[in-house]
Amino acid sequence: MDIKRRKLILGGLALGAVAGVTALRPKAKGQGGHSDYFASVAKALDSAGFSGPTLVVDRENLQKNADILTGHLSGHYDYRVVAKSLPSLNLLDVISKRTNTNRIMVFQLPFLQQLVNSYPASDILLGKPLPIAAAKAFYAAPRVGHFDPSQQLQWLVDSPRRLTQYASLAQSLTQTLRINIEIDVGLHRGGVANAEDLAAMLNLIQRQPQLEFAGFMGYDAHAAKMPGILGGPEKAITRGLDIYRSRVEQAKAQLGEVYPKVVTMNAAGSPTYQLYKPHAGSAPCSEIAAGSCLVKPAGFDIPTLSDHRPAAYIASPVLKKLSQTQIPGIEGLTAPFSWLNPNREQSFFISGGYWKAEPESPAGLSINPIYGRSSNQEMLNGSRKVTLNEDDWVFLRPTQSESVFLQFGDIAVYSKGEIVDLWPVLANT
Repeated sequence: MDIKRRKLILGGLALGAVAGVTALRPKAKGQGGHSDYFASVAKALDSAGFSGPTLVVDRENLQKNADILTGHLSGHYDYRVVAKSLPSLNLLDVISKRTNTNRIMVFQLPFLQQLVNSYPASDILLGKPLPIAAAKAFYAAPRVGHFDPSQQLQWLVDSPRRLTQYASLAQSLTQTLRINIEIDVGLHRGGVANAEDLAAMLNLIQRQPQLEFAGFMGYDAHAAKMPGILGGPEKAITRGLDIYRSRVEQAKAQLGEVYPKVVTMNAAGSPTYQLYKPHAGSAPCSEIAAGSCLVKPAGFDIPTLSDHRPAAYIASPVLKKLSQTQIPGIEGLTAPFSWLNPNREQSFFISGGYWKAEPESPAGLSINPIYGRSSNQEMLNGSRKVTLNEDDWVFLRPTQSESVFLQFGDIAVYSKGEIVDLWPVLANT
């Protein structure tokens, strides 16, 4: 009886274990092929003769996002378009015209050199401090058009040491350099963080006639993801604005009569720009910078951008379709792996890969965490519910725009069922 009882107990435990594992198995995802939207984009790419990895921008969604941004600003803040997030002259053209701005934020020397030649009437603010070697290279390079750096360009400076370097450059060039001072409003990624450093920088600007104080910039990307236990986004913005206000008051007091009548007071970014709405009229800042929200990569699926629409996708053709997923060296586990996760049943190898992007369509695709990544032929897995064949398009959604957009050559512009244009990207070298 003891042996029988033991067998029954062990059998019950085994059945319980199997039932437990079965209950934990993920459900098979997928609904067949593409939605109507992605089927239309795929057809447009085929009709236009595309055959390799392509960055696609939806023109209508891009324009709608620009309208949403303008609606939130409601004339209370000026808008500065961020070039690193929209790295194409055509993209910048569309957004600048749609939002009625000539203000651009630039983060790298190659973009700066191209933009001053392409937009001679623009007002440009650097979005990060550049090494002094970059500033020297800018002034040494030939320029076309009528862009006047002494009036239209603001160099972002974050410390007394760096400002001393720019002061020496201004002297050697015998040319005015407009200086915008980066302040730390809570992100703690650099910027002036105390009154002493700011006083030293303002003092240097006062002593050096070829340096001109142009304003402040405070970036607050941390605020959008601040947890409620720490006060949430709204409290982080309020704290940042209090810091901003104190720096402005210090500058006004120290500079006195020479404090400029027109200054650039820049703040925010895509994740936080909507949080400035309740502070309109009382905030020390007067302009908002944003770019990524206009194409809304997956990394910007956050509450503060819930009304914006995705407007950019990577399209890549399926090169190989396999009815199973085999991991080299452990082929014997193919069947158990498929049973444990039905979403690993099929394998699709696409052209290219390893982008900062997530599979979007058809629904149910995922990257295999064991097989490894590839920038040549990326493996994607799916259940039997996913219907794809060789040469079909797979769509991935970038998690960011600033580096991803530069990896595919010309951008394919999708509008109302067709690829209507090709937009070259800016050179990054």
